[in-house]
Amino acid sequence: MAAEDGGGEKQGAGAAAARKAKRQGGFRTMPFILANDFCDRLASVGFTSNLITYLTLQMHLPLVQASNIITNYNGTANLTPLVGGLVADSFAGRFWIITFGSVVYQIGMVCLTLSAALPSLHPPPCAKHAADCQRASSYQIAVLYLSLLCTSIGTGGTRPCTMAFGADQLELNAHGRRGARPKWSFFNLYFFAVELAKLTAVTAVVYVQENVGWGWGLGVPTIAMLAAVIAFVSGYSLYVRMPPGGSPMVRLAQVAAAAFKKRKAAVPDASLLYQDKELDAGISTTGRLLHTDQLKFFDKAAIVTDGDVLPSGQPNPWRLSTVHRVEELKSIIRILPICAAGIILVTSSSHNHSFAIQQARTLDRDLTPHFRIPPASMLIFTNLAMLLTLAFYDRVLVRVLRRLTGRPNGITHLQRTGVGLTIAMLSNAVAAVVERRRRSVAAASGLLDAPKATLPMSVFWLVPQFTIHGIANAFMDVGRMEFLYDQAPESMRSTAAALYWLTFSIGSYLGTLLVTIVHAKTQRSGQWLPDNLNRGKLDNYYWLVVALEVVNLVYFFVCVKYYTFKPLETVGGEEEVELYHGNGNGADGAKKQGGSFK
Repeated sequence: MAAEDGGGEKQGAGAAAARKAKRQGGFRTMPFILANDFCDRLASVGFTSNLITYLTLQMHLPLVQASNIITNYNGTANLTPLVGGLVADSFAGRFWIITFGSVVYQIGMVCLTLSAALPSLHPPPCAKHAADCQRASSYQIAVLYLSLLCTSIGTGGTRPCTMAFGADQLELNAHGRRGARPKWSFFNLYFFAVELAKLTAVTAVVYVQENVGWGWGLGVPTIAMLAAVIAFVSGYSLYVRMPPGGSPMVRLAQVAAAAFKKRKAAVPDASLLYQDKELDAGISTTGRLLHTDQLKFFDKAAIVTDGDVLPSGQPNPWRLSTVHRVEELKSIIRILPICAAGIILVTSSSHNHSFAIQQARTLDRDLTPHFRIPPASMLIFTNLAMLLTLAFYDRVLVRVLRRLTGRPNGITHLQRTGVGLTIAMLSNAVAAVVERRRRSVAAASGLLDAPKATLPMSVFWLVPQFTIHGIANAFMDVGRMEFLYDQAPESMRSTAAALYWLTFSIGSYLGTLLVTIVHAKTQRSGQWLPDNLNRGKLDNYYWLVVALEVVNLVYFFVCVKYYTFKPLETVGGEEEVELYHGNGNGADGAKKQGGSFK
């Protein structure tokens, strides 16, 4: 009887654990996760979209300096996610890193709001007839930098983990049910929510900033960020929380070190390389990576030689690695060139938050006699275009393409990315043509030396360039993120998401470098980017960006041609072994019994 009671207790505990696992994950977690990211983006976009106005009209900084502050801030804010992703994958887990990042971001927003609200933290308004305005002091700029630094650190916790954390709830949940697949791709759903937040920010928040004041204009996003923290933490018991698998960077370093130590060894047949399912269990819960023929040098790390095994019977990780761990390193190396193709796209779009908004400020923005469109609200057309394209793509285009290609997602992630890169070039070409017309209107109106005058040209001339950019983002941003989640080793998905943001960081810094070089090199021959855009040659800058995008697109096609998708061994619902060959279709990739792959 005692034994029976003990067995009953174990069965009861097991059933309770199963019921708990069943209650976790799925669409029920989306309101908490997406609410967090919605408020996060409302806060960030609410001040970054109009930051050029704040820096030039409130802090009284020159246009080029203000533009560089913005691109440097974007660069830092997109660099910190690399650290956050590594910490999450190594020991902290995604939930706690998101929570930490949200709190630090909240502190930065509070400091930024105080900077705008307290008269001592910003220069006084310009006198109506004053030729020169008092610039912000070093102390006031230092407070601004401190605020931006806090928000940058905060994004290091939220950006690399939120997408991967949300995908864990849906994509992994779908794996547990054969044939099941979410009605929406998580990444389409994620970017749809992000664009809704941006839409709200560039309309309501920007309107408050322009017409009520910067104290309230930054206070609203600050309150939204507080709501984000509360919303996310309140869903704690519902989340699937994948345990961290140890430092991925240490594992990658161990593989590289082991391969280097055995650099003179001959690589045997792949079947003789070291395998250890038990050792890899914690970092391969959805399947082990299988051997590939690329980058064979690293296979040397999986050759068993004398001294590789410790007295305890365990392998010395700095001398011997499993095939799975070797393939983790190979996967990351293969991903990097594809990631790099996104850098130029970020550089080419960085002016949308600076020069394009300054263009809008010179144009006729009156909708009615009593309402004028804020310049930063022109970004609404990018957001609307991306929202509509995402909905059309997921609900209509995928179904049509699926019939033509036989792929669950219609086209591969890399094909989707390539379409986005191509469309983005058209956006900047249109921007160059429109800017040339804007300058000709200024010349015909005798307003070349009146940079604050309103030209007799509608601001809606800028709509096409913003709209085309939004369409390009709907293809490229989602395609890149799906590709990274699909092709990254499962234990490194937060780190892979950080690579996505790293391209934004490098692209932003490159944007700063490009603007600085162009500004310096064109001073003698006629400045392209002066404070008075009517006397500049901004259209030449746009054509330069188009040329860089053409070179980048050719580079991307070369990378795709030589890319090899990862083969993955998975375990089905009835414990049979299956092979999943990553093909750019994410969780919905085709599976087949047995067989072999290249």
